[in-house]
Amino acid sequence: MSNPGAHNSNVIESFEQMVGILAAGARPRSGWRIGTEHEKFGFVRPEAAGPQRGAWSSPPYAPRGIEALLRALAAEKGGRRWEEIIDRDALIGLKGMGDAKGGSISLEPGGQFELSGAPLRTLHETAAEMDQHFAAIRPACAALGIGFMPLGFHPTARRADIPWMPKSRYAIMRDYMPRVGTLGLDMMLRTCTVQVNLDFGSEADMARKMRVSLALQPVATALFASSPFYEGRPNGFMSNRARVWTDTDNARAGMPRRFLEDGFSFAAYVDWLLDVPMYFVTRGGRMINVAGSSFRAWLEGRNPPGLEGERPTIGDFEDHLTTVFPDVRLKQFLEMRGADAGSPAMMLAQSALWTGLLYDEATLVAAEKLVLEHGWDDYVALRAEVPRTGLDTPWGQGNLRPLAARMIALATDGLRARAARDAQGRDETCHLAPLHEIAAGGPTQAESWLAAYHGRWKGDVTHIFTEAAV
Repeated sequence: MSNPGAHNSNVIESFEQMVGILAAGARPRSGWRIGTEHEKFGFVRPEAAGPQRGAWSSPPYAPRGIEALLRALAAEKGGRRWEEIIDRDALIGLKGMGDAKGGSISLEPGGQFELSGAPLRTLHETAAEMDQHFAAIRPACAALGIGFMPLGFHPTARRADIPWMPKSRYAIMRDYMPRVGTLGLDMMLRTCTVQVNLDFGSEADMARKMRVSLALQPVATALFASSPFYEGRPNGFMSNRARVWTDTDNARAGMPRRFLEDGFSFAAYVDWLLDVPMYFVTRGGRMINVAGSSFRAWLEGRNPPGLEGERPTIGDFEDHLTTVFPDVRLKQFLEMRGADAGSPAMMLAQSALWTGLLYDEATLVAAEKLVLEHGWDDYVALRAEVPRTGLDTPWGQGNLRPLAARMIALATDGLRARAARDAQGRDETCHLAPLHEIAAGGPTQAESWLAAYHGRWKGDVTHIFTEAAV
């Protein structure tokens, strides 16, 4: 698994060059890896609250907030080695080097703290990486009087309550989002997700994995739903995060139909991408706001305002790849993007589910057959319904629970076939345990939180800060 490298200033001379960037991600099965990314909301602990920092409020960038946490991690002795990522003199992330194995830490617009995990061989390594990350941030968090909790949507905060992080691209998106949807600022400030990045072996393998994972992404949304609250109260949704994505920017999000069609290819993805409006272009280390401009028009010689005389480069295309948000995103790997952040066990289970479904050949064939039992329009319609009703969404003669159970059973087969064992001799199926409980009739995370709200919490949602804390 690999990300595009440093900004490439070579001018784009042909459509095939852009196709080749995606095709370069294909690798032999022996090189397939698992990369897990997860986000979490920060909060101020009651014992550290004061006039400027209310209990449970989002920590500021500075002072005694997100910047201080990044600096504490960068200075950590005997642990990971980090390189600072600076944007206009502001520390906005850390890039792994040496024993950090390629992982990185970045900030979402509202200070959501994200670990972009290294590409790892097994889910056991992913579990260890996640444990190490949480262990690494706890001492600094304790000193700063802050904590973190992974949920799909912030349970109490209003938009105005959350500080913006000093990252150049977020200022551009902040201005553009209200022009293309009503909930884009909520997506930026008040949502957290977990995703797994998985490799493909060829263009045909990519297309198969895209169709299977994109069709079944709404089922994952239902399984991992953990955002039933809005500004302190239930608002009738199991995944308020997923609801937000239905009206963020539909030109660059969702389930584009051409991804599901026979003949889907790297070229088809590039063709779609060229018509997605741009956000920015980087020149001389500075981001130029070109939001709403057409990459295709630029390639054809119709330059965006502010880029007179400039020609699009490979680096510009690589940047543009990062500004689209379909439920499954193609770069030099595939990103599964349909799940709410949740408990560490559930976030690991999300990676286990898709690894099991997509990384074993026989299981992938079976998953294709499962998907083909329904038409593509059924899955697109499902995406619109699951944010509200979760696993109780009507499907066939019943609801989604039987389909989710079949997915989990297939993933179990796929992980068993991988036969990757930990020091205790367990294979990777152990990481599906929370999903087996749900398949057997247990509650999803959202259902558990709602039961607590109406029961032991007695309508006080702030209990979730301590119960969901990592």
